[in-house]
Amino acid sequence: MRRLFLALAILAGNSLFAQDGYVFKEGFRSGACHQYGRTALFTDQLAYAMSNGPLQAPTNGSQSFDGEKWQTVTAGEDGAFSGKALTNGYIYVKYNSPKAQTAILNITGHQMVYVNGVPHAGDMYRYGWMFTPVQLKQGVNEFYIRTSRGWGRQGMRAQLTFPKQPVYISVADSTMPFVVKGKDNSGLWGAVVVINTSDKALKGLQIKATIQGKTLTTTLPEIAPLATRKVGFMMDASAAGNDNNSVALTLSSQNKVIDSKNMALKTVSASEHYSSTFVSGIDGSVQYYAVSPQLNPTGKAPALFLSVHGAEVQAINQARAYKYKDWGVLAAPTNRRPRGFNWEDWGRLDALEVLNIATAEFKPDPERIYLTGHSMGGHGTWILGATFPGKWAAIAPCSGYPTLMGYGSADGLIPDSPKNNTEQILLRASNPSNTFKLANNYKAGGVYILHGDSDRVVSVDYARQMKKILADFHPDFSYYEYPGGEHWYGDTCVDWGPLFSYFKWHTIPADSSVKVVDFTTASTAISSKYHWVQVLQQQHALEYSRVQLRRAGNNISGTTSNVEVLALDLKGFDGEIVLDGQTIKYASHGEILYLQHGSQWTIGKAPAETDKGIVRNGTLKEAFNHRMVFVYGTAGTPEENAWSLNKARYDAETWYYRGNGAIDIVADKDFKAADYADRGVIIYGNATTNKAYGLLLKNSPVQMSRGKVTVGEKSYTGDALAGYFMYPRMDSKVAAVAVIGGTGLKGMKAAEANQYFAGGSGFPDYMIFSAELLKGKETEVKTAGFYDNEWKLSVKDEITN
Repeated sequence: MRRLFLALAILAGNSLFAQDGYVFKEGFRSGACHQYGRTALFTDQLAYAMSNGPLQAPTNGSQSFDGEKWQTVTAGEDGAFSGKALTNGYIYVKYNSPKAQTAILNITGHQMVYVNGVPHAGDMYRYGWMFTPVQLKQGVNEFYIRTSRGWGRQGMRAQLTFPKQPVYISVADSTMPFVVKGKDNSGLWGAVVVINTSDKALKGLQIKATIQGKTLTTTLPEIAPLATRKVGFMMDASAAGNDNNSVALTLSSQNKVIDSKNMALKTVSASEHYSSTFVSGIDGSVQYYAVSPQLNPTGKAPALFLSVHGAEVQAINQARAYKYKDWGVLAAPTNRRPRGFNWEDWGRLDALEVLNIATAEFKPDPERIYLTGHSMGGHGTWILGATFPGKWAAIAPCSGYPTLMGYGSADGLIPDSPKNNTEQILLRASNPSNTFKLANNYKAGGVYILHGDSDRVVSVDYARQMKKILADFHPDFSYYEYPGGEHWYGDTCVDWGPLFSYFKWHTIPADSSVKVVDFTTASTAISSKYHWVQVLQQQHALEYSRVQLRRAGNNISGTTSNVEVLALDLKGFDGEIVLDGQTIKYASHGEILYLQHGSQWTIGKAPAETDKGIVRNGTLKEAFNHRMVFVYGTAGTPEENAWSLNKARYDAETWYYRGNGAIDIVADKDFKAADYADRGVIIYGNATTNKAYGLLLKNSPVQMSRGKVTVGEKSYTGDALAGYFMYPRMDSKVAAVAVIGGTGLKGMKAAEANQYFAGGSGFPDYMIFSAELLKGKETEVKTAGFYDNEWKLSVKDEITN
């Protein structure tokens, strides 16, 4: 399945290169000079050199990095630069433009590219759908294209095209629903890409969608200058026929038509596999999930199977791999893209969004909800199963790897263990990804492990490893190695009869029947509850918190670790609680018991909503949620302002392509907090250069301005300091603010890397570093750490170099 999808993507990318334009065929390669992974630490010799000013154009044999020399590289007949020597390096190409003009840059198979020093997002998926407006100057324009690990052998293509109109629709990367006969099709959501090659922000654009004479008009959000944005629109397909339906799209401004496109619509019966769209609460973008409907529904509440796909697999193909079940319905979320976020971070949130939507739509038996997935989806099953115990009657990872630490990908590994105090703090932010540390949570339900014994993509050794771990404590798991099974041995490797029979034997127990609790979490804002126990606050954020309790008659006893506030929903309990050796007498009248851990356990109350807890518990990534908005600065020097807009646009491009997302990009002078209530805010720059900074970060213990960073009583000066830090929006109960910036242009350029979008990458609450970090010097992380529960600095939870 994965190979077929990848082949189709490559063909699609190749076809795009038949357009008129300029194809890059010659250039120079640098040799390996960068290493990005799933932590906040990275190395990039070229990015470091670029932070010091413009680079001298390379020539064949000229000095590259660490003794390397630039070498001539030539594209093959298919237009692809390829070869192992491209791995973890850069390719330099140039274009001599006869005039200043806007062009569309289309590259496949790269991590990112600097265009005349300006960063732009990469097409890490190699789909060929990344169309980036770039401003060319008259004369020589320089492109430094970053290649990734492993992709160099498969080829990278690059070309420029010159748009015939400044604004237009691209349907190559659309998100569309199926028209399902018998369902309400009057308000369906779709999404296409609008490309703005002008130097003006586009406001008030509209898309009219017409199907069989029925038209709906959607006003689009603002589209930044020289930017692409995937935009959602509504359509009324209630008059659609059985076959050959299409939607006519018209893009207009003030009733003037700008562009139009026609798109085919897939129509199916309610008994066939189909795709359904929804508007995500993460960023307001249009996403989809796929469904394998129940066979011959009886009116009785069905079981619900959540199936998470593997790398390069579309959700609709995941659903189609399953035969219809007469006792349940299957929903397949997307992880935001066929690779997306490895079911970590926003992939995890996507899975939960679809679970909630499917629960509301299909009204399943709440005791019969199951989780399964293949390959990367096998990992998704392991991580979602460990993170959310009690949500699943049983889980079934198929051909999956348990943790990102032990399995490579284009983004690199999370190290198994820290080498120093700096790595210890940074890796702590990745603790929610460590399924081994969360493994005791698998006790909550059944586990069925399925793996082919001849799998050369994800070794069967991973399954055997988990079998050994479960055998030490799990009373109810099943294990099967499919004889001769490779990584994909047909639909059987997901739609396996004994697996679904195993599911049938398992149900989610009622809270009142659960007598033994053994629950671990690394973040209360990710996972806090198991049946009648909830961890509301940790003593040390992002370290593991564990609760082990046993309920016998009118007595509860057990132990905790790293728990500051605990909630017990006991409903009529009248007895004795022995917690960590301390006895508490309590009689419940239906209320929840809150226990506070200071020098000893005391009966208390729920934490303040403004404190760390089950909604906000920190890490930089937390701000990238709740329909976040990117705010760039206009109060700095022209160079600082240009960096801020370019960086915001670069992050928006990366978010769009990696996560099928969409972002509002707003100038600080236009930002009003009330207009963006309860939304995450990402501020680019510092307190001097960005007017929005002072509106939201007056009370932050971390402060950054031109030439200076203060972290509590610590102070750092100079123009080469960079920082990533977050703080809660004090005018909101849910949203957070993040700052991506530096103390000067050199520090700002050092902050350009955005591996915080890599699934599973760990970023603490704050991290201040110098540009020297880009040369691989970990000691150039000046300080990093986690706030305490009142969002104050904690000496015990930080490092200082």
